[in-house]
Amino acid sequence: MSDIQEAMALLIKSFDKYSRKEGDTNTLNKAELKELLENELGSLLGKANDKAALDRIFGELDRNKDNSVDFGEFVTLVCCLTQMCHDYFVKKK
Repeated sequence: MSDIQEAMALLIKSFDKYSRKEGDTNTLNKAELKELLENELGSLLGKANDKAALDRIFGELDRNKDNSVDFGEFVTLVCCLTQMCHDYFVKKK
């Protein structure tokens, strides 16, 4: 398996780990998203204890306004963070 395939599998596994905690197993509610952000992306985002920041992130990700974040909406966050990290490391060179 290539590095990219492993990364994709890890993203899917991480999403599934948190989406299966409550309710719909194919989406994240706000509590599940908060837990995912804290546990999986804490070093990039800091702690998700700021309710206003979490509400803003959730609102931006929930494009169809169904009060949940599906995998496609979650991938938007991952892509944005990946782009920001790439830009940071390019500038640092």
